[in-house]
Amino acid sequence: MKKIRDPKREKTVILLKPDAVQRALIGEILSRFEKAGLKIIALKMVWVKKDLVAKHYPNNRDYLSAVGQKTLKSYEEYGLDPNEELGTKDSYEIGKMVRQWNMEFLTSGPIVVVLLQGVHAVDAVRMMVGNTLPRFATPGTIRGDYSLDSPILANLNKRTVKNMIHASSSIEEASFEEQLWFHQGEIYDYKRADEAVMF
Repeated sequence: MKKIRDPKREKTVILLKPDAVQRALIGEILSRFEKAGLKIIALKMVWVKKDLVAKHYPNNRDYLSAVGQKTLKSYEEYGLDPNEELGTKDSYEIGKMVRQWNMEFLTSGPIVVVLLQGVHAVDAVRMMVGNTLPRFATPGTIRGDYSLDSPILANLNKRTVKNMIHASSSIEEASFEEQLWFHQGEIYDYKRADEAVMF
């Protein structure tokens, strides 16, 4: 029989990107997660090097081609020629460009890396963060309330979409990112005073 994990101990990683840090939104964003019942079990500010960021953003063909397809769709939506703007229509090559832009942005200033724990932490955080593209993020979500950036504006300026925050997309990704960003000695187990009331 498969053992069920303690749902209160599910973990997820968020990165508050340079735009969130520079806009002084760290406290505002973190307070939303805490108020929802998620526990901060690791937290640090870093100015990350490119070699670490290269491990964070997948460098495989399928992923990069999918990223490139999204970019091509954005160009099509606005009637723009990606070949003219980017020098190619190849989704894989465009995906590599976008990955490079992401890496350049994440290394452009300090970021805050957080490990959160709580009931359905991965899904809860993804819902609170909102759509990856702020233009489509619902009001009430972090991106919906604090950003209006769009992929077409980013692509035309050959940069990443400034969406303030990264959140792990699955339990598996959260586990990988936890090991990538934190040492065991940086993670703390403690009881919040309100846990007995909330759960």
